[in-house]
Amino acid sequence: MVRQTRPISWIKAARKDFEKFPQEAQTIRLAALTIAAENGKADVAKPMKGLGPGVFEIALPLRGDAFRVVYGVQIGPEVWVVHAFQKKAAQGIKTPQREIDLIKSRLRVLKEMLG
Repeated sequence: MVRQTRPISWIKAARKDFEKFPQEAQTIRLAALTIAAENGKADVAKPMKGLGPGVFEIALPLRGDAFRVVYGVQIGPEVWVVHAFQKKAAQGIKTPQREIDLIKSRLRVLKEMLG
């Protein structure tokens, strides 16, 4: 059986931020994105509440910090990575509002661009 794999597209700023992650963090997150591209959901991915259907976050701690990647699977034929950021553990588990606002803004612009 042939796997159907969707392309993974990146918002440029998300790609630049992602490339600053430690190699180990990049490898784990790319594996999870590959599963999403194959129409699956990695164990480390969870839906992001309040951002609409099909928006997921990969959040795994690595040496005391959380390197997070947010992607959408219902924006177009591709899997879109809209944001990548490092969240310091000292802030608690909640995603900072400025990050949520940035994700919402990028999703809105992307949907307009592709719509």
